[in-house]
Amino acid sequence: MANVLRNIDLPLTRYGSGKVRETFDLGDQLLIVATDRLSAFDVIMPEGIPNKGEVLNRLSAFWFEMTRAILPNHMLTIDLALMPASLRPYHDQLVGRTMLARKAKRIDFECVVRGYLAGSGWKDYQNSGEICGIALPPGLRLAERLPEPIFTPALKAQSGHDMNVSVDTMANTIGVDLAEALRDASIALYTFAAELAIDRGIIIADTKFEFGLIDDELIVIDEMLTPDSSRFWEAGEYAPGSSPASFDKQFVRDWLEKIGWSKSPPAPSLPPEIIAGTAQRYREAYEWLTGENF
Repeated sequence: MANVLRNIDLPLTRYGSGKVRETFDLGDQLLIVATDRLSAFDVIMPEGIPNKGEVLNRLSAFWFEMTRAILPNHMLTIDLALMPASLRPYHDQLVGRTMLARKAKRIDFECVVRGYLAGSGWKDYQNSGEICGIALPPGLRLAERLPEPIFTPALKAQSGHDMNVSVDTMANTIGVDLAEALRDASIALYTFAAELAIDRGIIIADTKFEFGLIDDELIVIDEMLTPDSSRFWEAGEYAPGSSPASFDKQFVRDWLEKIGWSKSPPAPSLPPEIIAGTAQRYREAYEWLTGENF
């Protein structure tokens, strides 16, 4: 399929390999390449999504620029012409989907902010009236806006699902001061982004951030406010009590649930219409949020 890149082959030292991104070590810098792979229920699908990696890379860069005044981040550039000349022979693999970043010491918690009741949070609320130990008002409906955004961290897993933990557990692991700094930064970033997005027709129901330290300075790393790390809803279709139209891979998840897949490897092949529909949703998320044609 045209415009799909699932695997990256570079003669560089590999720093890390994730479900979507491949990271290479350039000394005090990292080369982060977003592939077109898509994972659902922690399993990588056999087909890629056209242009997905470029959407993720460019949208992360947009948010990194927009939020520098709130908190610094690791991005140096996404312009391949400004990266080391040794990368030029690999232009076709890298262009549009690559970020040169400062190397940071990663903090091993995902910092989740929820502004609406959805996903695993909705399931937890139905069972206990709480999300990650945070009590919520009774009688809330699916997709209901929460009285205020809540911070629900998760301990990063080497494989499989991350594990939701309480803020107290996080503080006991990394210290109270750092835990509070992560909470405050996450809420501030989410609040800024949610206000910008709603003006452009998108509700950010929830999102996750990753942070790192460079010389004890807290910075945002990895990706930021993309359809892979966030739940984006179309504001015009939003109504509490039902699952709103989304701009993320929920489209794929819904199809996988419909066909009764076991959620264990191997993943089934995605039909062409599911691939095309997902690609369209990723592009629309970029265009609506940035105001630019993809």
